[in-house]
Amino acid sequence: MGRWADPAPLEVSRPRLPWWTLLPGKAQLVLLPVAAVWVAIWLAARALRVSWYYPATMAASALGIGVWAWRGPWVAGSAVVAIGVAVFVWWWRATDRFSARMWWARTEFRRIAVYARQWRTVMRLANLDGRARGREYLPRLRRTRSEGWRDRVRVRMVKGQAPEQWEARASGLAHSFRARSCRVRVIKPGTIELDLVHSDPLASPVTLPQLGDAVDLRRVTIGRTETGKPWHLRLLGNHVLTVGATGAGKGSLLWSVIWALAPMVKAGAVRLVGVDPKGGMELGQVPDVFDRVVYDGGEAAVTLLEQTAADVRERAGSYRGVRRGWSPETGDPFTVLVVDELADLIAYQPDKRLRERAQGALQTIASQGRAPGLAVLGFVQDPRKEVVPFRHLFPTRVAMRLDEPTQVDMVLGDGLRSRGANAHEIPDATPGVAWIKQDGQRDPVRARAFNITDSNLVELRHYITGTAATVIPFPENTTHGGQAA
Repeated sequence: MGRWADPAPLEVSRPRLPWWTLLPGKAQLVLLPVAAVWVAIWLAARALRVSWYYPATMAASALGIGVWAWRGPWVAGSAVVAIGVAVFVWWWRATDRFSARMWWARTEFRRIAVYARQWRTVMRLANLDGRARGREYLPRLRRTRSEGWRDRVRVRMVKGQAPEQWEARASGLAHSFRARSCRVRVIKPGTIELDLVHSDPLASPVTLPQLGDAVDLRRVTIGRTETGKPWHLRLLGNHVLTVGATGAGKGSLLWSVIWALAPMVKAGAVRLVGVDPKGGMELGQVPDVFDRVVYDGGEAAVTLLEQTAADVRERAGSYRGVRRGWSPETGDPFTVLVVDELADLIAYQPDKRLRERAQGALQTIASQGRAPGLAVLGFVQDPRKEVVPFRHLFPTRVAMRLDEPTQVDMVLGDGLRSRGANAHEIPDATPGVAWIKQDGQRDPVRARAFNITDSNLVELRHYITGTAATVIPFPENTTHGGQAA
């Protein structure tokens, strides 16, 4: 014999046989009925599962087989053709109604054609599967729902996985399933939902409602979310910081809030106080709505902020021992402080003494003003900490179009960009679109403020002042989406 050689160079792992194959023949014969019952239960469970996820398909199949058995293939085929023609005509003549009513058909089709067909392959290539003791574990595809502009795909994660692993692979999942973007939302422990977005429901401007609607300071309607629901902004017990680049639409949000509050402003139940360091380019459009307003960022603006801070302390002192917070029964008007360009007062102010006074007054208002009935609406372009050092005092933060990806986490909080809040990717052609994050809420909300035109501002002025005039549209129906730069 020569040199020693590997006796089994092509040896592979031996197959693992089921435990019952190792039993004696008589034992297998005894267990045969049990195995048959188990197989029957397994098949019934599979049939129920398929019926649960594809109820319309299973019902149509059962009906077709029944007609085939009762009347024969010609009648069944004719019925299928007639139904197909009727569905096509319905889709052709009433596309919107067809899409709204036939969401279940779209859901089942996309589930089997887009997700179930390649689920195993995508999970493996995305490294979202797991292995233990030679066995593969795959995330379970649960319920899906197609809403036209997005597909909601519910997933049962593999044990040991975290939502952050899915967030890190969201871009790859979007491309795998032919979507524009993918967002990950936690439904309950172990279960997440993928929002695979195909189109933008906020691409068109949001129509402004009529003046005079009832106002709830806890749910001020200022636009529409991407799900079609109203965008409600809480003012009572809240402060709002809005950050956006030039032309992002901060003016749309500002005037949408004032438009919604107009009935209470007219009745004296809400008082507006404004500071516009840009010489009144924004707030000066309708000065009649403000109780007090300053059009510079110097001594007059700082004095107004200090007076407002003194009002907060005085009102808090009057409530001491009587009530814990503001309510309409107090008789005091709810105050909304609007600061159009916050950075000009607290960061870019060349006079250090004025800058420190402005910061001190705003910090007092933001930290103490919620209970006595004051809300701050701050607007800024630069979200850096050195520009707005007290961002944590604003429970609601709104991110409109931003210049850099890192600014998203600065405004909304760490990790929000990985959950789909890509405010830096908002198109220039959609001013007023924003991502909103509220304290205590894990996932951000995407929405668009109302489209405010110059003619709307003229109508607002006449409504507040009580004058009657015919509103003639401007030659160019320009919006105020980008004037609060």
